[in-house]
Amino acid sequence: MPHDPDPRFPADPRLSRRSVLRGAALAGGLLIAIELPLARARAQAQPQADEPAPNGARFNAFIHIGPEDTVTVTLPAVEMGQGVYTSQAQCLAEELDVRLDKVIAAHAPADQANYGSPVFVIQATGGSTTTMVWSGPLRKAGATARAMLIQAAAAKWGVDPAGLTTENGVITEPASGRSIRYGEVADQAAGLQPPAEVKLKDPAQFRLIGKPVHRIDTPDKAIGKTVYGIDVMRPGMKFATLMASPVIGGKVGSVDQSRAVAIAGVRQVVVLDDLVAVVGDNTWAAMQGLNALTIEWAPGVHAGLDQAQLWADLEKASEGAGVVAKQEGNAPAKLKDGTLFEATYELPHLAHAPMEMTNCTVHVHDGACEVWVGTQVPGFAQAGAAKVLGIDPAKVTINNHLIGGGFGRRLEADGVVTAVRIAAHVEGPVKVVWSREEDIRQELYRPLYHDRLKARLENGRVAAWHHRVTGASIMARWLPPAFKDGIDVDAVDGAAEIPYAVGDMLVEYIRHDSVLPPAFWRGVGPNGSIFSIECFMDLMARKTGVDPLVFRRGMLDKSPRALGVLNLVAEKAGWETPAPASPFGTRRGRGFALMNAFGSYLAAIADVAVSDAGDVRVTRVVVAADVGNVVNPDILLAQIQGGVTFGLSAVLYGKITLAGGAVEQGNFNDYRILRIDEMPAVEVHVVASTENSGGIGEPGTVVVQPAVANAVFAATGVQLTRMPIDAPLIAKAV
Repeated sequence: MPHDPDPRFPADPRLSRRSVLRGAALAGGLLIAIELPLARARAQAQPQADEPAPNGARFNAFIHIGPEDTVTVTLPAVEMGQGVYTSQAQCLAEELDVRLDKVIAAHAPADQANYGSPVFVIQATGGSTTTMVWSGPLRKAGATARAMLIQAAAAKWGVDPAGLTTENGVITEPASGRSIRYGEVADQAAGLQPPAEVKLKDPAQFRLIGKPVHRIDTPDKAIGKTVYGIDVMRPGMKFATLMASPVIGGKVGSVDQSRAVAIAGVRQVVVLDDLVAVVGDNTWAAMQGLNALTIEWAPGVHAGLDQAQLWADLEKASEGAGVVAKQEGNAPAKLKDGTLFEATYELPHLAHAPMEMTNCTVHVHDGACEVWVGTQVPGFAQAGAAKVLGIDPAKVTINNHLIGGGFGRRLEADGVVTAVRIAAHVEGPVKVVWSREEDIRQELYRPLYHDRLKARLENGRVAAWHHRVTGASIMARWLPPAFKDGIDVDAVDGAAEIPYAVGDMLVEYIRHDSVLPPAFWRGVGPNGSIFSIECFMDLMARKTGVDPLVFRRGMLDKSPRALGVLNLVAEKAGWETPAPASPFGTRRGRGFALMNAFGSYLAAIADVAVSDAGDVRVTRVVVAADVGNVVNPDILLAQIQGGVTFGLSAVLYGKITLAGGAVEQGNFNDYRILRIDEMPAVEVHVVASTENSGGIGEPGTVVVQPAVANAVFAATGVQLTRMPIDAPLIAKAV
C-alpha cells in the first residue's frame, strides 16, 4: 500500500544512505554522532539575527557507550510527557542489543548548530515530529555502534566478526563459548572506522520496538524524584512573581511599594516599563507582596479593543485577495453555477494552560547567565537571554528540565526573556513563577481561524472546491525563513493536501495579524483546516440526504489509508446503530471526522447527548489510527487518549476573549477544561502498518473536535460554525 507523505516534511528516501555516522574517541568509551540531511523545504533557512550561526558538521544526536556498559543518548527532542525519551531509547537499544535499563536519556544543551531539528533547522521539539525524525537515525546509530563493538571484539580475539553474536550488551563467540561486555571493548571500538552501511533488524526480530515497555521516566515521577523547572532549588535562591499590564501593550504608570516592602520576607520590588515583580524569601511572601502593591497602569491604544472587533476585523480581512497555496484546474469557473454549497467556520483564541505554570530560575553574575527551565526551544532561550543582557550567547548556560506539559507553550522563550529581565536587577539566583491567572492572561495564544469553503456537487461527489484560510501567521514570527511567498505552511496544513478527491481545487491563504502575537497550540494549523473541512463535509452530506460516511467514501478511492481508518472506526463504533440513550439529554447524536496530517491518518466517531438547555455531554469517543510503524503501543494509546481529552476541552469550552483590551479569562473557573466526571469512554483501535512512522502527539486533539461538532449537528439539526459549542444556540426552545 503506498505511503502518502506529509507535505510539510518532505521525505528523503535516501536518508539511510546519506546519514553519516561517525565514531570518535571520548574519554572512557565509544561516541557515535548522527548527522542528518536537512528537510529540503528548510535547507536554505538562515539563522535569525540573534541566533548563533551553525558551524562545522551538523551532528544531531550523540550516543556514548561507557566502560561500565551504560549507554547515554543526548537527544535534542525534549521530554514533556509525550514519552519520546522512552520510544527513542527503544529504537537505540533495539539495534544495539542492550537492555532498556542500560540506556540513559540526557537533555541536549542549547546548541542550535549541532542539535538543530532536520525539520525546523533550529533546535526545537514540536509538530509531532520526534518519532518521524529520530527513529530511523537512532536505529542506524545503534546498529553501527553494535557493528563497531563486534569488530573490536573480533580483533581482540583474532576471529571473524561474522561468527560473533550479541545479546543484552554482551558479545559472544558461540564456537568457543567466550564472551565480553560492550564496555570492555568500547575504547577499542572508538578508534575504528564506522561501516558505510549496516543492516537493520528485521521486524520479526524486534524485542523492544513495537512492544509496550514501561516508560523510563515513570519510576522517578512516581516517587517525586523528577525535577521539573518549577522544582529547581539553588543555594541562596530568592523567589519572585510578577504582574504585567492587563491591557495588551499597556505600560506601568506608577507603583506604590510602601505596603509591599513592609511584609515579612519581601526583599525588593522590580519595576520595569511593562511589568512589576516582587522578590521575596519564598513564593508566598512574593505573592503577598504583589497583592499589596498599588499599581496604576497606562493602558495605551488597545484599551477599547473587544472580541467583537477582533471577529469583525478577521471577517473583513477574509474578503480580500488570497495567496494561492494550491491550485488544480479552474475551481472558480466551476463554482459559478450548479449545485453549490458554501459555509464559514471560526475557531477562537486558546490558551495552553499546562499543569506546570510558566517559570524560570536565573542567576546573572560575572558577565554570564545561568538559566534553569523546561523549554522546547533551548537555543531560542539562550539567544533570548543573551540579547536581554547584551552578552555572547556562549556565556548563557541553559539547564533544561523535563516539562510539565508543553502543548506549544514552551516553543516560546518569552518566559525566559522576562525572567532574565527581572533577574538582572536581583543579586543571586531568583526563581520567577507566574500565577495561574498571570500565566493565562499574558500568554501567546492560538490565533483566531476563519475558514471559508465553497464546493460544487455533481452526481453526489465534489467536483470543484475552494478553501480560503484567513488568520495570523505564526511562522512569519517564529521561523521567518519558513514563511515564503506570502504562505504560512502551518496555517494551510490540512487544507492544501486533503485525502478526498474533490475535482478542481483552489486553496488560498490570507495573512491577518492582530494585536495578540500568535503561537502554536496542540494540533497547530490542522485544528482549523480539518475542523472546517470535516464540518463542511457533514453539511453537504446532510443537506443532500446522504449518510456522512457514504458521502466521504465516494471520494476516498485514491486514499486507501484514509478509507481504511474510516471503515475501521465505523465498524468498531457501530455507525449503523443509533447513539445510545443517555441520562444527560434526550437528544442524541453521532458524529464522524477524518484527519490526514502529521504523517498519520485518524478517524473518530463521537456520541453526544444534548440537554434541553443546550448543554452537551460527550458519552463515547472511538478512534481508529493508522500511524505507520508503532514504536511503543502504550505511549501511542496514551497520546491519543490525552489528545482527545485536550480536544474535548477546546470544542466544548475553550475560548480566550478580550474586553477593554484585556483578556477576560484567568483560571479554570472561566477557562474551562474537561472535568473528571465529564470524561467519556475512549476506545482506540490501531491499524497494523509497515508504513513510515507518523506523528501522534497532536492528531487526537485535531480529529475529535469536528467529530463532536458533527455529533451535535446530528442531535440538534443545527450546525454551529463558531467554536466553542454555544449552548443557547442549540437549546431545544431555539
